[in-house]
Order: sequence, then structure tokens, then C-alpha cells
Amino acid sequence: MAARSEASAVAMPAARRVRTGPVFRARYLIPAIYIVALLLPIYWLLNMSFKTTNEILGGFTLWPQNFTLENYEAIFVDPTWYMGYVNSLTYVLINMVLSVSVALPAAYAFSRYRFIGDKHLFFWLLTNRMAPPAVFALPFLQLYSAVGLFDTPWAVALAHTLFNIPLAVWILEGFMSGVPKELDETAYVDGYSFPGFFFKIFMPTIAAGIGVACFFCFMFSWVELLLAKTLTSVNAKPIAAVMTRTASTSGYELGLLAAAGSLTLIPGALVIFFVRNYIAKGFALGRV
Repeated sequence: MAARSEASAVAMPAARRVRTGPVFRARYLIPAIYIVALLLPIYWLLNMSFKTTNEILGGFTLWPQNFTLENYEAIFVDPTWYMGYVNSLTYVLINMVLSVSVALPAAYAFSRYRFIGDKHLFFWLLTNRMAPPAVFALPFLQLYSAVGLFDTPWAVALAHTLFNIPLAVWILEGFMSGVPKELDETAYVDGYSFPGFFFKIFMPTIAAGIGVACFFCFMFSWVELLLAKTLTSVNAKPIAAVMTRTASTSGYELGLLAAAGSLTLIPGALVIFFVRNYIAKGFALGRV
């Protein structure tokens, strides 16, 4: 017993040396470097948003030498700028609701029923998501101009459904296939109609999948530029397109661009905050 105690006393300092050795420190150093590398562009964008264009072009500084809020004031005062955010949020929310509403029954059909050509139809849906938006820009432009939807949030929202519905169907089908079919049968035995079962029992069961689908639909529409710029001109111009119009006689207004870019991070950060738990479950359960 005494020998064992002495051996343990000798082993404990060695274990402590291992924990505080180079390998142990590297385990924390590498993630720290990675996090700094991720946050550095965001910090630099915020740093530039509080500078004037002359200061940005004048030299390299780690923080604003002449702190100013004029860039943000210009955005909130000028209707061209703040309406860009309103337009973007409008068509993004419309698209998210439409995409998930259509994808829910479609994903349920793919997960619960087998019919002729189901796998081919499912693959065809995914090919729409794989196609680049530039392929559909001109057809959508002519179509929406003919029906009077050009330069409206509905034009961009409907165009984005071509890409977001297949993505939402693919995600939701993975979650629904993980729910046993016995749940459906038990609900019908208990007297539930299909709408009652679907909205009261099934949708809460796959709430994580719905959250993940909403997140990806929101993010794709929020960052997409080509269709949003092609299908709008003045009244429904999104913020991503407005940011391409900052040239003046003195050049590009870099401080204003940085402030606008900083504000575009807020909606995405809020969405991630509210669906963060669903996204974690999506990586564990669904097709994410």
C-alpha cells in the first residue's frame, strides 16, 4: 500500500506536466487562432464603418482615429438605403413561408408513400437546386415583366422558391423519415383527422427540421444577389443591390459600404440565435 501511494505521488506531477505541456496548450491555441481568424473580418468591417472614407484610404489603423456615426446616419435617413433593408426582409420572409409551406406536404408524401417515379421526381427537385441562378434570370425577367410582377418583392420571393423548395423538401424528408409510421396510425386510431394529426402532433415532432429548413431558406434568400438585382429596379431594390450603387464623383464611399454591410449581419445573427438549438439537432438527426 505504501509503495502504491509513493508511485501515485510520483505519477501525479507527471500527469500535471502532460496537461500543461505543449500538446495540451496546442489544443486550446489552435481553436483560439481559428476563432480570431473568423472574427477578424467582422471586426474590420465594424472598424471601417466608424471611419470616413478618407481615413480608410489614408492609412492602416486598428481602430477609428476620428470616430463617426455619419455612415449609419446616412443609412437611416436616406429612404434608398433603409428601404433596401425593408425590401430584403419582405421578400425573404415571403419566400421562407412559401417554401416551407409547400415543402411540408411534399416531404410528407416522399417519406410516407411510394409511387411510380417518386425517386426520379425527388432527384428532379434536387437538380433545380443545383442549377445556377443565372440560368433562370432572363426567363424570370421576361415572365414577371409580362404579368406585372417585375420590381415587386413577390418577384424575388417566387424566383427563390425554385431553389429553396427542393432544399426544404430534402431537409424535411430526412426528419420525417426518422419518425416511425406507427405515430400516424396511432393518431388515426385515436380519432384524429389528417389535418389535426399533421398540425397538432406531426409538426411539433419535426419542429427541429422545420427550424433548420427555415434557417437555410432565409439565408439563401438573404445573401442571393443576381436574381434580386435582375428582377427589381427601383421600388423593390434589395440592400445587396443598393450596396453596389455607392460610387460618387470622389470614388466609392467605403465607410458607407462598411456600415451597410455591418447592418446586413444583424438579421442573419438573429435567425441563428433563435434556431441555434434546432440547427444542432439538424446536424444530429436530419439531412444537414
